Amino acid sequence: MFILKRKKKSGKKGKTLGRKLPLSLKQIGSIRKRLKSARRMRELALFNLAIDSSLGGCDLVQLRVRDIAKGGRILSRATIAQIDSQYPVHVEITGETRNAVAAWIARKKLKPGQYLFPSRLSESPHLSTRQYARLVTSWVSSIGLDPGDYGTQSLRRTKATLIYRRTKDLLAAHLLLGHTRLRSTARFLGIEVQE
Repeated sequence: MFILKRKKKSGKKGKTLGRKLPLSLKQIGSIRKRLKSARRMRELALFNLAIDSSLGGCDLVQLRVRDIAKGGRILSRATIAQIDSQYPVHVEITGETRNAVAAWIARKKLKPGQYLFPSRLSESPHLSTRQYARLVTSWVSSIGLDPGDYGTQSLRRTKATLIYRRTKDLLAAHLLLGHTRLRSTARFLGIEVQE
């Protein structure tokens, strides 16, 4: 039997303790709509890829074009080794994400060996995890959500949570997230496993 855990509010500066909330389908649609209307191609590609891939921030910002594209086209499926564990994660990239990423690559004229999300700062070759976190804060704030309740882990958690809620298949979420243990996936999603 699985029970969803609830997070607690801290009395300190309105910060939320515990795991960050995943986004709902409606919230995803709202953020996409805002990014499209503002013509923020890089952010749209980053947001869509974050949702589709369920990669952690450090893995996402260090993706290279060759990790998800071959011969000038974006792959519908890719296998990406996570930096910390070197555990391979199988990623399905939706049509909407492929279009956004392809438009971003074409606009920046990125080559296969280049980082998919290069930094605008000369000291760093790719977007930093801190810059990514700031973008996530701006995205959730733009649709009226409390940024204290959401963060980069929200994007990592979103697809796995949606799959788990629809299917109750913890193994599917486990494979998507690339965890080494099923218990880690349950804990990450806020599911308590009771014997």
